[in-house]
Amino acid sequence: MNIPHTQMPRIVVIGGGFAGISLIQRLRKLNVQIVLFDKHNYHAFQPLLYQVSTAGLEPDSIAYPLRKVFRKSKNFHFRMADVQHIDTANNTLETSIGNLKFDYLVIASGTKTNFFGNKNIETHSMPMKTIPQALNIRSLVLQNIEKADMTDDPSERRRLLNFVVAGAGPTGVELAGALAEFRKGILENDYPQLEEEEMFVHLIEGGDRVLPPMSAKSSRNAQQFLEKLGVQIHLNTFIKDYDGKTVVTSDASFETETFIWAAGVTGAPIAGIDSDSLVEKANRYKVDRFNCIVGFKNIFAIGDIALMETESFPKGHPQVAQPAIQQGKLLGKNFKKLLLGQEMEQFTYLDKGSMATIGRNKAVCDIKKIHFSGAFAWFIWMFVHLWSLVGFRNKVITFFNWTYNYINYDRAARLIIRPFKKN
Repeated sequence: MNIPHTQMPRIVVIGGGFAGISLIQRLRKLNVQIVLFDKHNYHAFQPLLYQVSTAGLEPDSIAYPLRKVFRKSKNFHFRMADVQHIDTANNTLETSIGNLKFDYLVIASGTKTNFFGNKNIETHSMPMKTIPQALNIRSLVLQNIEKADMTDDPSERRRLLNFVVAGAGPTGVELAGALAEFRKGILENDYPQLEEEEMFVHLIEGGDRVLPPMSAKSSRNAQQFLEKLGVQIHLNTFIKDYDGKTVVTSDASFETETFIWAAGVTGAPIAGIDSDSLVEKANRYKVDRFNCIVGFKNIFAIGDIALMETESFPKGHPQVAQPAIQQGKLLGKNFKKLLLGQEMEQFTYLDKGSMATIGRNKAVCDIKKIHFSGAFAWFIWMFVHLWSLVGFRNKVITFFNWTYNYINYDRAARLIIRPFKKN
C-alpha cells in the first residue's frame, strides 16, 4: 500500500461519509498517522442524491474528492480499496489491495440498501444509495420518456410513463415530489406529443402515513403537498414482487418500467468482528457510550453502522447525518484524551430536528416541538443543505443550479451521458 512505517499510533478509518470525515477533521492536529479507506475517492452528499437522479443537479455538485478535503494534513493517507476482513487477533485489515496493521480502528462504513430478502426486487428495481445508482435512475427515467415519445402502443406508453417509488420516508417523498415536478415543468415543453396527464407517479408505503419518522403534522402537510403535485399515494400497502415489468402489492399491481426502491437500509458491517458484537436484525455494531464496539478496546464504530442503546434511543440513534457527524466529532476529541490517558466523554445526541422537501416552495420541518411547512421551511431546507455541502465550489454550483431551476422551471442536467441497460 506504500503506507510509511511510523512510531506514531496508527488510526485507520473505514468510510469517507459524514462520520468518517467529521472524525478525521478532529484527528488532524494529533500526533497520529491517519489512514482512510473507501471504495470511492470522493465524499458523496447523500441527502441530495435524489436531485441527481431527477436531473436537478450534476453529480460533481454533491461529490468532493477525499484527498482534497485533507490535502493539508501531513500524516493523512487515503487508499481507494474494499475492506474485506478484520483480523481482530492481530489488529490487521485485509483489503482488496493488501493488508495493513492498525493500533486503532474506526468503522464508519454506513449502510446499504435493504431489500428484505426479496431477490426479484433486488435484481430488477433501482436502488439509490450511491452516485452511480442515482445516475442509473436519471438515465432510465429519461430513456423511458424518450421511448414513450416514440411508441404508438398505448399500453407500452403507459408502462413507460408509470413511475413507482417504494418507501415514503424522506428519500421516497423527495424523489416522488421531484418526479412530479419534472412532469409539470419539463414534459409539456420538451415532449409536445406527450400529455402531462399521461405520466403517473406512485408512492407506496407500508405504514399508515408518509414520513413516519417526522411529526403527524408534518406528515399530513407533506401528503397534501404531494397530492397537489399529482402524486398518487398508497398507504398500508406492502410490495410483494417485481419482475421488471409489474409491481405486485398487497392491494394492486402496477405496470412500470421504472421501479425505484427507497424502502429501507441496513448496516454494512465488515467481516471479522465477533457476531456477539453485531445486532443481526439491524446489521449494526453494538457500541458503548464512547462508540467503542462491545468486546473490544481499540475498535470503534460511528455513524449509521453503530448502535448505541440509551434511555432516549433504546433502539439506537436514527441513521441520518447528524448523529454520524456528532459521533465523529466527539470520538476525535476523545482520541486526544485516550492518547493522554485521560477519561473520555460519553456521547449524548443533540437532536437538531428533521426536514424534508416535497418540491418548489414546499417543505416540512420539525425542530423539537415546533412544526412548520411551506415556503419558509423550504428556504430553511435549502440553507441547511447548502451549508452542509463539502467545498465552496459545490456550494456555489448548487446554489446557481437551484436559482436557475427556480426561475426557469427547468432541470438542466437531463442528459443521458451513460445509457442504462437492464440485466
